[in-house]
Order: sequence, then C-alpha cells, then structure tokens
Amino acid sequence: MLKVGDKLPAGVLQEFIEVEGNGCSLGPNSFDIEKATAGKKIAIFALPGAFTPTCSAQHVPGYVAQAEAFKAAGVDEIWCVSVNDAFVMGAWGRDQKTAGKVRMMADGSAAFTQATGLTLDLIARGMGLRSQRYSMLVVDGVVKTLNVEAPGKFEVSDANTLLAQAKAL
Repeated sequence: MLKVGDKLPAGVLQEFIEVEGNGCSLGPNSFDIEKATAGKKIAIFALPGAFTPTCSAQHVPGYVAQAEAFKAAGVDEIWCVSVNDAFVMGAWGRDQKTAGKVRMMADGSAAFTQATGLTLDLIARGMGLRSQRYSMLVVDGVVKTLNVEAPGKFEVSDANTLLAQAKAL
C-alpha cells in the first residue's frame, strides 16, 4: 500500500475538459501522473464514486469551498480521483461546480487505484472495485501526508484536515 515518502505510481488519469485550450481538446484528455505532478504541490482526495451520498454532500463540497485557502497554503492544484470514467467525472464536476477549483480525475479502469493498493471491494454492493476514501498531499510526485479512512467513515480525508496539513508542510 502507498505510504508517506513513496512516489506516486506511474500511470495515466483522465479529465473531461469543458473548454478547449492549453493543448487540451474538448472531452476526455489523458494526463501522465508523473508529468502532471512534477514541480507541484497537489492535494489529492479519492472516494468510492461519483454522485454517491457522502461524496456529493460532504467530500467534494468541502474541497470546493476551501479551494482558495489551499492556494493560499501553497497548493497548486486539487485533484478528486474516483474509479469512474471521464464522462461521469465531468458531469459530476459540473453538478458540484468544481470548475477552476478541483480537477475531477477519472481512474476508469482502477489502474491507478490498484497501483496505490488503496482499493475498496464493493462487488457485493453492485459497484465493483472502487477506491478507498483518502486524502494526501503530494509534492513533486512524492506523498508527504496520507489520510486513509476506515471503511464507511468520513473523518480524516476531509478538506479541513488536509488544509491544516498543507499549512504545516
């Protein structure tokens, strides 16, 4: 399992781009994780699924509300990672009004999630293999803090906890 001091696993995440520009086309665009994190401080939070109750009512809204505070703490970007496709993540981002605040990064095949060792088996609930709920600060591709939730909990991966860690880093 991924731990503090580890480099993020190599791979690709996708983001649905709403406005063409900066070398990105409309629709799903792939981003190399190593290149996207190089030289940056990134707040990453992951969750079991788009449009699910806790994720939509608490997890994403907390990061959207604190986006400016994260920037003030030196965080370059905030990423939400979920085992959903880029189209779903794009629709969820529109619904949650994340534009310019939180990048909605799709891990459609769970390749990144499996590489981190932070998977959650929700097959019995009809949701397949998903991500555990967690948050982390990543500096130049290296994990500096990692907060993994106990199953069914939402206590340590919230925006306020990660923001406090970003201010202390």
